[in-house]
Amino acid sequence: MMLVEQTTVPGAALPVADFKHHLRLGTGFADDGVQDTVLEAFLRAAISAIEARTGKALIARDFSWTLTAWRDLGAQALPLAPVSALTTLTITDRLGGEEVVDPSRYRLELDQHRPRLVATGFTLPVIPVGGSAVIGFTAGFGPAWGDVPADLAQAVFLLAARFYEDRGTGQGEAEMPAGVAALIARYRPVRLFGGGVL
Repeated sequence: MMLVEQTTVPGAALPVADFKHHLRLGTGFADDGVQDTVLEAFLRAAISAIEARTGKALIARDFSWTLTAWRDLGAQALPLAPVSALTTLTITDRLGGEEVVDPSRYRLELDQHRPRLVATGFTLPVIPVGGSAVIGFTAGFGPAWGDVPADLAQAVFLLAARFYEDRGTGQGEAEMPAGVAALIARYRPVRLFGGGVL
């Protein structure tokens, strides 16, 4: 399985100015924007870390997910949430031949934690031996930073601040800081049945 981010978080969606206030950086100087690139990088790193821990895309963007078999013939849980749209489903055979599946054959089952691609008939399209399915979808709470839930937004700021404070010291923690872990706890997926995610 391979998840690929097709579009990135646009720079305009990142709350660099708010993050500066969070860090209490000085303002009113001629070189106010000199650290913007560095602050944006720390915000992106923190967003990626929070998304990896929670399985939630914070800012809406497009993804493609390639898999070689369905876990359930009638439905397939998607690797990220929340998903707002399924954009494509393509079946590829072992020789590279592609079939774009008619959208009437599947639908999106919305769920805050585990949205699913669901067959409208009895089963999802067959993935041939040696072939794959590529699901295109849009995931994220919304296109703007204001769409991100307040607790996740605060977790990003706390983690980005830790990255900023620890830069170049080599004293980073392997685990999430306690405050960040507490803020993201309710968004983390529950693992049951030998590691399967619900």
